[in-house]
Order: sequence, then C-alpha cells, then structure tokens
Amino acid sequence: MYQLKVLPSAQRDLDSLDSPLFERIKSKLLELRQDPRPIGIVKLTNEEGYRVRIGNYRALYRIDDRNKLIYLYRIKHRKEVYR
Repeated sequence: MYQLKVLPSAQRDLDSLDSPLFERIKSKLLELRQDPRPIGIVKLTNEEGYRVRIGNYRALYRIDDRNKLIYLYRIKHRKEVYR
C-alpha cells in the first residue's frame, strides 16, 4: 500500500474546494493508495507524473515506487490545471 503525501500547493487547492466536491476528490485520491496507476490515468508528457480525472477536475501526482509514496502536487479545474 502506498502512502499519499499532499504537498502545500495541493493542500491550498483542496482548501479552496466546497465540501461535496472535496469529499468526491478525497475518495478518489484515497483509492490511489491501493493502485497508483489505475485504468484511465494519463502519463504527463510536459512534466514528470500522472493525471487522474475526477469529474471536471484533474489531480496531478508523482509516484515514488521505491519508497511507496505518492506525491500529490496539484488539483485544479480542467481549464486551469496545466497553467
């Protein structure tokens, strides 16, 4: 099982979400601990990491397989996430 580390930039993104959306995103992120590369994720091309789709939002993260860590670094609306 992987451990999920939320970096400060992602924490700010999570803090700005309303409660129902936060709960939906939280449950999806917790699923990543069991399988950090589920069906439907996309490997990023412009930077290192992966993207998981959660409705109109995208969560970007990096995986450290050696230490069994997932670093969550950005959660934004799909229009803003890659800026």
